[in-house]
Amino acid sequence: MIRAHEVVLQRGGRRVLDGIDFELRSGEFVALLGPNGVGKTTLLRACAGFDIPAAGTIDLEGTPVHRLAVAQRARHIAMLSSDEILADELRVRDVVAIGRFPHRPWWKFSPTEEDERAIANAVTATHIEAYLDRIFTHLSSGEQQRVWIAMALAQGAPLLLLDEPTTHLDVRVAHNVLGLLRERTKMGTSVLCVLHDINEAAAVADRIMLLGCGRMLALAPPVEILASPLLDEAYGIAMHRARTADGRIIVVPAPYHPE
Repeated sequence: MIRAHEVVLQRGGRRVLDGIDFELRSGEFVALLGPNGVGKTTLLRACAGFDIPAAGTIDLEGTPVHRLAVAQRARHIAMLSSDEILADELRVRDVVAIGRFPHRPWWKFSPTEEDERAIANAVTATHIEAYLDRIFTHLSSGEQQRVWIAMALAQGAPLLLLDEPTTHLDVRVAHNVLGLLRERTKMGTSVLCVLHDINEAAAVADRIMLLGCGRMLALAPPVEILASPLLDEAYGIAMHRARTADGRIIVVPAPYHPE
């Protein structure tokens, strides 16, 4: 669906990523891992067409994504980044409905039956029925995050770009959200998702893209990433590996020893 070729990304005039080259396939879940400040969000923004690479190309089905008209791009790509959307004094149902805006002309204010179905399905999938008439800003941060996810799902785009979708969520809700995203891939939806929990990413992703040292260190199945010393290199800390009772590999940082 989306292809990055020899991409160079800058932020504030500073080069943050160099030589990024990958293809995200239809129905694939790729988790994006790396330390803070490495450029994970910058890469998501470029894939969404918000930022233009300093060099190289990011194509959506053969067309540079930043050259697509905004509405056309939004019908193909949904990006969850709540920091960029203002929802003051909006009710939750209206926030979720924002996801349907790319699917109708600007002069049509009333939702169609298709819009209503998409909104209802997104609300049910994220279990936010009880919030619909509440003011968005009156929700907790975790509740707000679930509403943002519902909005992205309502958009109905075949490519989901998510920047830390489990932030502010408790363990159960985070588990359910990632399970929901995993189910979406079975319907052909592609997911590129920034996560911070390495084991969480390994449990849900088809492949993990590991960023570090200004470049893409690896793009491989989770079992290869967890076993690789590149993980230690990326985070600048020794990782211990262990095997669970069901045979999965998990990683934990080496014990902290204060000076």
